[in-house]
Formats: sequence, C-alpha cells, structure tokens
Amino acid sequence: MSLRGKVDIVALTDRGLVREHNEDRIGSNLDVGLAILADGMGGLNAGEVASAMAVELISFELAQVVPNLEVVGGDGASGHTLESLAVDQAVKKANETIYQVAQSQPQCAGMGTTLVLILLYDNHITIAHVGDSRLYRLRKGTFEQVTVDHSLIQELVDRGFYTREEARHSANKNIVTRAIGIAPSVEVEVQEQGARLGDLFLMCSDGLNDMVVDDDIQRIIELYEDDLEAAAQALVDTANANGGRDNISVILAKVRKPFPHRTGLMDRVLRWFD
Repeated sequence: MSLRGKVDIVALTDRGLVREHNEDRIGSNLDVGLAILADGMGGLNAGEVASAMAVELISFELAQVVPNLEVVGGDGASGHTLESLAVDQAVKKANETIYQVAQSQPQCAGMGTTLVLILLYDNHITIAHVGDSRLYRLRKGTFEQVTVDHSLIQELVDRGFYTREEARHSANKNIVTRAIGIAPSVEVEVQEQGARLGDLFLMCSDGLNDMVVDDDIQRIIELYEDDLEAAAQALVDTANANGGRDNISVILAKVRKPFPHRTGLMDRVLRWFD
C-alpha cells in the first residue's frame, strides 16, 4: 500500500565544508514505505561506491519483495514481522555483493558503509541499522535517539569509561565496530515499533550529530515541524555553521495519517484508488 498522503518524507544531503566528495547516499520510496541512508567509508572514492550500492541494492530488493508480502503477521520462529525479515535479508544480500566487489576490484579494496533505514507499514515501523548513522524520534515533545551506535566510543560509554558528553569530544568517536561490505557477513540490528499519528523520525549521518548537539537538533525540528524541507535545510545549515567537517545527510519522515494494512476483497479493491 502506497503511503503517499499518509507519510511525508524529505531527504537532503550536503558535502559539508571540508570533504572533497560526498560519500553519503540517501533514498526513499513512498510506494513501499522506505527511507534509507548510507555513509560510505574507504580509500579514494570507494566510500561513494559502497554507499551508493547499499542504497540502490536494498531499495531495489525491497521494492520487489515488500508489495508481494501477502501474509499479515509475523514469523513464529523469529518473532519478527515478514517485513522485518525482508529488510534483514535485503541488507545481508547487499553486504555480500559489496564485499565481493571490494575483494575483486583493487580500487574498491576496504570500502564499506554504515546504514540506517526505516520501513513503514500497517501503522508500524521497522528500523534497521549497521554502524553509527542514527535514527531519532520526536513524539509529543519527547525527542530520543532510537538506535545505538555500533562504534568503539559507544562501547566505552556502555562500560562507563566515558560519559556521553566526553564521548562527543573523543578522537575515537568515528571508529565503527560494524559496517556493510567489510566482511562476508554482517549482523543487522532490527527493531520494530508502533508508528503513531504525528510521529516525526529523523535519520542522519554522523556529519549532523557530530556538529549539532541533540538539544539543538530537537529545537530545529520543533521550530520547522510543519515544513520538513525547511527543517532539513536548517539542520544542514547549522551543521555547516558549526564547522561542517563531514558530509551531512538527513531524512525526515512524519506520519500525517494512519496507514493500517488492508485485508479482504473490498480493501483490495480500494487499493486501486489509493
């Protein structure tokens, strides 16, 4: 079921003020309910290759698979919805392909990418991430980070060696412990939540949250909550005003209307008029 008119999605990416190339890649597809962001890494321009491959491969796979998921409900063995299983498999397939290219093409050796994506369906959201690209949620005035970074500094914070504020200024804050394409297999962290009317989701590369503290991100989003394009631009502009030391990518998705899954003959007929 298309989410056009039910969910608004705005995506923006910027090279920043220091990097010569933009190695971030973003994408969205309201007909599937997908938004996806990748932050590439690697020598020369290989990071651009890895992030582009991840977004394109996963987007294509889910566009083929998700509309054909006929069974409503979950998989009893895993406890996940069929949509979440499709996301997990799409990311793992992309990882295998990117890894094979990195191994076979000398100019792509060592390339990889972080990833964060959301899939919206049946008044629910599946969140998948690998690395330190993040998802935040603003719900009724409460702004919180939903994903937990797969990074060395996050592990040190978890063990009590750093506070969150100290971690922001650490020289090791951008060392990731998981990424797409750097090994034959990857562990994808998948979450499922309810999506409520008015929820606003922010996906971003670390070029945003390294430059702008969470309180300021919340302030900007709330200021422009009814104009997602202005909100995205203000976030990028603020990151650049604070130094713009990395590529900056943001995706904002806001739930405007409920989007329950339709079943039954009449609902299938009504899909023709969505």
